[in-house]
Amino acid sequence: MVKDFIYAFIRGLNRPIILWLLSVEHRSGYELIKEFRRLTGQKLKPGIVYPFLHQLEKGDFVVSNWIKKGRRKVRYYSLTKRGENLLDGIRNFFNMPIRELITDLLAKESETN
Repeated sequence: MVKDFIYAFIRGLNRPIILWLLSVEHRSGYELIKEFRRLTGQKLKPGIVYPFLHQLEKGDFVVSNWIKKGRRKVRYYSLTKRGENLLDGIRNFFNMPIRELITDLLAKESETN
C-alpha cells in the first residue's frame, strides 16, 4: 500500500520531470523512460511518455528530429523557447510556499530515519 502511494506521488510529477530531462539534453522517448527509472526507481510507461511528447509537440513546447542511429532512425525531442517558458512556470510554482511544504515534509522524514 505504501508503494502505491509513492508511485502515485511520482506519477503526479512525471510530466515536469520529462520537461526537465528535455531541458538538460535532447532525448528519445526510450531515453526518457530509462533516465526516469534511473532517477526515480519507478517505471514510466510508453503510454504516458509518447502521448505527452506528441501533445507537447502540438503545442510547440518541443520539436522533434529524426536522427539516424546505425540502420534505424530515432526520434529525438528538444524543448523550444515556449517549452523552456513552461518549465520556468513549473519551477516558479515549486518556488512558492509548496516548496517549503515539500522541504519540510522531506526534512521530517530524514529526521525519523
